[in-house]
Amino acid sequence: MTEEPPGLDTRRLRAHLDRVSPGLAGGPLTGRVIPGGKSNLTYLVSDGSASWVVRRPPLGHVLATAHDMAREYRVMTALRDTAVPVPRTHLLCEDTGVLGAPFYVMEYVAGTPMRTADQISALGAEGTRAVAESLITTLGDLHAVDPAGVGLGGFGRPEGFLERQVRRWRKQLDASHSRDIPGIDDLHEKLARTLPEQAAPAIVHGDYRLDNVLVTAGGDISAVLDWEMAALGDPLVDLGLMLVYQRQPVEGGARAATAAEGYPSPEELVALYARATGRDVSRLGWYVAFGCFKLAVIAEGIHLRHTRGLTVGAGFDRIGEMVAPLVAAAHSTLKED
Repeated sequence: MTEEPPGLDTRRLRAHLDRVSPGLAGGPLTGRVIPGGKSNLTYLVSDGSASWVVRRPPLGHVLATAHDMAREYRVMTALRDTAVPVPRTHLLCEDTGVLGAPFYVMEYVAGTPMRTADQISALGAEGTRAVAESLITTLGDLHAVDPAGVGLGGFGRPEGFLERQVRRWRKQLDASHSRDIPGIDDLHEKLARTLPEQAAPAIVHGDYRLDNVLVTAGGDISAVLDWEMAALGDPLVDLGLMLVYQRQPVEGGARAATAAEGYPSPEELVALYARATGRDVSRLGWYVAFGCFKLAVIAEGIHLRHTRGLTVGAGFDRIGEMVAPLVAAAHSTLKED
């Protein structure tokens, strides 16, 4: 008998599918963890002829409002007929009696999350630049979607979004607190004190970066993934966080895909976004600093789960090392803003 991956019971899943979506699966299910994620657990599930993807929260230390399966499912379902490429959704299960946590099932989309320079360099310098430009175009397409037009008019409260985000991630930090982090309290205070005037609201992805999209062998973006932090609010938080991710190291010492020949500089990407959307990016430094703060809090939460033995997969043991450099980078960015 094949050993089940942690957090997935394929027999219970098959029984649930038969109840709520009869005919979707045609045989016994097998599943494996799709590696690379550091938050929600993602599995590739197959009945031997067809495959699907199952998403559920991590095994422990689930922070309030984080790892929201219903949120991911709702947003991807709403965006399915827009210019934003997303997987087709099949079903959402909020009954924790099936897998021990809420989960959803979506279609399997072919493509690779580009994490290393070796991966993306196969496309050549021109292909690498084209992927980056498509990343910006897709972000602009997302920020141009009318929320009410796709059924997301009541998805959130855009007014006061930035203030609530700064407050929310302070609460998440407090919930993940397990060690002293020099400078992070002062960083939170500076962010709260220097809030920019909020940009016109849009659907915000919340964790937009190169390796949260799938890229085909031909260099096309086939799907945008990981919508657990989606909201209605200031879209510049997406651009700011994307730039933070661009300078983050890759596990194992590999060169990041964003460092490959042909990949545009942060300044070029900002100019591309400004031209594509017409949005004012003059206060982008604040959004980059906020992105550093948010990513530091996320990393600290993952670090805590790892120390408690609640993470699944490789690469979690050094996540905590990200936090101090992110806090320092945020302070440096705020000085320049």
